This record gives sequence, C-alpha cells and structure tokens, in this order.
Amino acid sequence: MPRRKMATNNVKAVSPAGDSFARNYLAYLLARASLIVSNEFHAALKTWDMSVTEWRVLACLSDVEGLSVGELAAMALMKQPRLTKVLDRMERDGLLKRRGAAKDRRRVTLHLTAKGRTRVKPVQRTASRHEAELLSQFSDDEKLTIKSALDLLIHSSPRKPLA
Repeated sequence: MPRRKMATNNVKAVSPAGDSFARNYLAYLLARASLIVSNEFHAALKTWDMSVTEWRVLACLSDVEGLSVGELAAMALMKQPRLTKVLDRMERDGLLKRRGAAKDRRRVTLHLTAKGRTRVKPVQRTASRHEAELLSQFSDDEKLTIKSALDLLIHSSPRKPLA
C-alpha cells in the first residue's frame, strides 16, 4: 500500500528515517498517529468549552446505560481516582447521575442526563466529521482494515507484564 501524506495542523510532520527502529515500531506508530489525530480534535473542543476529560466521559456514556466507574475509567483511558473527581464535578453540573445498581447496592452506575446528552450531541457530530475527513484518503476497504486491525489489537493484546 503506498504511503500517503496526511495534513497535521498542530503537529510538525517530522518522521524518523524509513529504516529506523522508531519508524517501524508499532508502539511509536500508534502513539504518533494518536497524537496527530487527537490534537486536531482536542483543539476543536474549545468551541464547546469542553475539556478532553469531559468529552471522553460524555462520549463513553452517550451510547451505554449504566457503566461502573471502573468500566468508564478503562473506556475513557483514565485512572479511577482522577475520574472520580471529574464525575463529581459533572454530576454537580447536571451532566450525569450516579445510581445504585439494582442487584448490588454497593455498585454505582453512571448515566447521562438529558443535559449531558444535549451537551455531547453536537460534539459527536464534529467528531464524526473529523474522522471522515481523516479517513477520506482511504478506500472503504482500507478504512475497514484500519479499524478492524486496531480493534483486534486492542481486544487480543496480552495483559501480562513484559519483564
């Protein structure tokens, strides 16, 4: 597959040499791609006066009812103690509610409020447009391959320490 040049508005496009370790190291490639893709969108969050953390929480809860704090922390790529502080603020702002689980009152689940859903919808539309723009240089098969490969990598990676 030929290499394509992608615009990177906020990240200087300097790549390691083609035969360097970094250029061919999966962790580096994933991190660099994430940085490029995320920086553009995170800058757009300022339009809604929304932090990256708030966006992640709202986006994760928008299609799911009743995540636990631990499940949300994993989905939102956050440590649980930091997330708890964010959830406290978002609950005070009326964006989400905590509820005791029906089967186990010790377990708390998180749910978006109507205000939270209203707040996240326009941002999701912008996120979808941003993704479409990023992927517009790829064929439908390539788009499917990219997403499928990443999903497979995420769900099949070993959970054991390396050392």
